[in-house]
Amino acid sequence: MSTPDSTDVFVAHRNLLFTVAYEMLGSAADAEDVLQETWLRWVDVDRGEVRDERAYLVRISTRLALNRMRTNARRRESYVGPWLPEPLLTTPDVAEDVELADSVSLAMLTVLETLAPTERAVFVLREVFDFGYDEIAAAVDKTPAAVRQIASRARAHVAERRPRAEATVGERDRVLERFMAAAATGDIQSLLDVLAPDVVLVTDGGGVKKAALRPILGRDKVVRFLDAVAQGPADADVVLVNGSPALRFVIDGELDTVMSMVLEDGLVTGLYAVRNPAKLARLDAAVALTR
Repeated sequence: MSTPDSTDVFVAHRNLLFTVAYEMLGSAADAEDVLQETWLRWVDVDRGEVRDERAYLVRISTRLALNRMRTNARRRESYVGPWLPEPLLTTPDVAEDVELADSVSLAMLTVLETLAPTERAVFVLREVFDFGYDEIAAAVDKTPAAVRQIASRARAHVAERRPRAEATVGERDRVLERFMAAAATGDIQSLLDVLAPDVVLVTDGGGVKKAALRPILGRDKVVRFLDAVAQGPADADVVLVNGSPALRFVIDGELDTVMSMVLEDGLVTGLYAVRNPAKLARLDAAVALTR
């Protein structure tokens, strides 16, 4: 009985490897680079020495992602304004996996940005992909005991900062309809009754598009900012972004903004608006994410 060749094995795990790298990096472009490097290393591996191909491939990807995370941390120091993850169009099955959808949401990925690289890697591999401590230890070059401590610290850190996203489908649809109506008519003031008093807006223009240099707190300030950046009526539609419904705004035929939101008790408590054109390149075709 023949065994799958290296290409077949890699292809079988490709979506998993991409998802792991993307959750660690928040960038599809960087995740694709990690995948390419993982492939180049995988083809040189003596398969006879590999007991668990899935764990081995994830180990390679994790180490490469960690190196890139450390490099990116230095680059982010010179980034203009807040840095938000690169949004992805996702397939419906991602939304159906509630835990996966939560882990790849823009809100959650933004929280993960506050972790140190090794903490983020450990958290993602343990909490999202349910890898064992021994497997994670091999991937991050730590002892299993150290990994347990890192995992505990990372869980506590994330628990303190993760948004409590609670909304029914009806509440979510009502909010999305209100935003689409505001985009079509330019009547931003109509959003007031769906925004929580302490709503936070984070905008990422990357120094290319108009965006706030720091998060905006409070309903009135958020509405004023949205009104200031609105360039008249826009075409808006609802798309699945990172496993959840989000708004895509098109102005004069060009994609202008992708906005994800966090709802709690029927009100918007968090808004994440990605405007940097470099981060909007992957919103024409759905990306398969998987655990």
